[in-house]
Formats: sequence, structure tokens, C-alpha cells
Amino acid sequence: MEPYEREALEAVTTRPAYPYSTLTVERITPVLGAEVSGVDLSQDLPADQLEEIRAAFRDYHVLVFRDQTITAEHHKHFAAAFGELRAVNPPPPEGDPHILEIRTTSAAADVAGNGWHADGTADTEPSLGSMLYITETPEPGCGGDTLFANMHLAYDMLSPAMRALLDPLTAIHDGAQALAGYTPPADYVIPKSEHPLIARHPETDRKLLYVNKAYTSRIPQLSADESRALLDLLFDIIARRPVLHCRVHWTPGTLVFWDNRCVQHHATYDYYPYARYGQRVAINGGPVKG
Repeated sequence: MEPYEREALEAVTTRPAYPYSTLTVERITPVLGAEVSGVDLSQDLPADQLEEIRAAFRDYHVLVFRDQTITAEHHKHFAAAFGELRAVNPPPPEGDPHILEIRTTSAAADVAGNGWHADGTADTEPSLGSMLYITETPEPGCGGDTLFANMHLAYDMLSPAMRALLDPLTAIHDGAQALAGYTPPADYVIPKSEHPLIARHPETDRKLLYVNKAYTSRIPQLSADESRALLDLLFDIIARRPVLHCRVHWTPGTLVFWDNRCVQHHATYDYYPYARYGQRVAINGGPVKG
């Protein structure tokens, strides 16, 4: 491990713990994710507990709430405490416009999200975060975990020379790339946006690597060959550095809240021929800050 990589890891793993008093927070790994207990999401949460959840979200980026029994209204109410609810796009033909059903049948050949990505980064203003509530899981021992990656740390562990190269660049995020193999509704306008390649978190101002294999198609300041080579290198770093990752094992009644601005995720499809079902509510974000 290079000295700058060790320095980046130590900055994350030695940070002081927040003094929680209304809930319990246990890290999943030293660098990403936490299990949160002492919270009942079917109830109105007091202001001090919501503030502690916000603090945990800033620190750990992926929060896991287990053994929750909630309705769609409870789900949306909890999400609304963090911002305006994001409409599903394209909208579902029926049902709640803010709830995306995540359904894998026993006959599925693949699932959406089975690869490293952040949600909807081709949008002009991607989401702040998502809350996925899973009620049906594969049989015990049959997979279905979701992996998450810390994009602050992905940036911080790059060499100083690589960070200097990337800092002024932008990247094109193209919804058509993510839709390859799918046919969207006829009236769906496929989004395409240019964002800073190195973004800053809007709340903490920390830098992060803002590219993902599902949506990022080109670095316009480079030639096509240079762009492809550099993007492939960055995608490979995200996928092949376990130190950036945490793994969430789903059990029925688990809700996971992740920060879409600084985390990527990978919905591992390793449970064929079993089924899984959940509902996702997303929260509106703002422009990507450089």
C-alpha cells in the first residue's frame, strides 16, 4: 500500500465517533456503512433522533435499519424528512408515482442494477439518495446481497498526480448507455448531462470520484481513446478494490438508506431461481457540485 493510500484510509478509520444518545450505530466496515438500531420507522421520529440519523448518514453514507414493519406511507414519510420525494421516471403505469417496485421473479435472466452504478447520474440533478425496503428475500443462504462503494475514498486513494489530472475534467453521463438492451416508453426523453468528474459533496464539501460504468460515456477534454482508457481504469478501481466496499445482507423487513451522491452500489444477482421484492423511494437532489 502506498503512503497516500494509507493516509486516506487512516483519515476515515480514525475519525472521532459522533456521541449518539437516541440510537445505536455499529459500523459495517471501517470505511463505509452502519447498522442503526433503536429506531421504529412506523412512528414519527423525534427531531433529536432525526438529527442523529442525519449525522450517521453524513459519516457512514449507507444506513441499514432492520426488523421494520412499515407501509408505503411510512416509507415515504421517513424519506420526506430528508428532502422532496423524487418521482419515478419513467412513471409506473399504475400505482404510486414515488414508489419504484424492485421485483425479481424466479424466471429472471438478470436484474436491473447488477453492476456498479449510481442512480440516474445522466439527470441534470441526480437524486440525493434512495431508501430501499425489502420484504421478500431469496431463501437463506441463496445470495442477493448489495455491495456499496465509498467514492470519497476512491478519490482520496488515488495518487496525487492522478488526482491533479482528474480535478479539472468533466464527464458525459448518458442515459442511453444505461438503457442498452431495454426499450423505454415511446414518450420517454432519455437524459444526458455533463458533470464534474471530481465532484464535491454538497453538505461536507469533500471531494469524490463521480463516474460510474452504467452512465458515464466520455471525458470530453480527452481524445476518444484516452477517455476510454481512463474511464476503464477508474471503473476497474471501483470494482476491484474491496477496501472501498461494504456488503449488506438483506433480511425481510430491512430498509437501507444510501447517499447517491457519494456511493455506488451493485445489486448482486446470484440467487436464481429465487425471487426478491422490495420498494424504493428516492429523494430529490440538486446540481452536481464541482
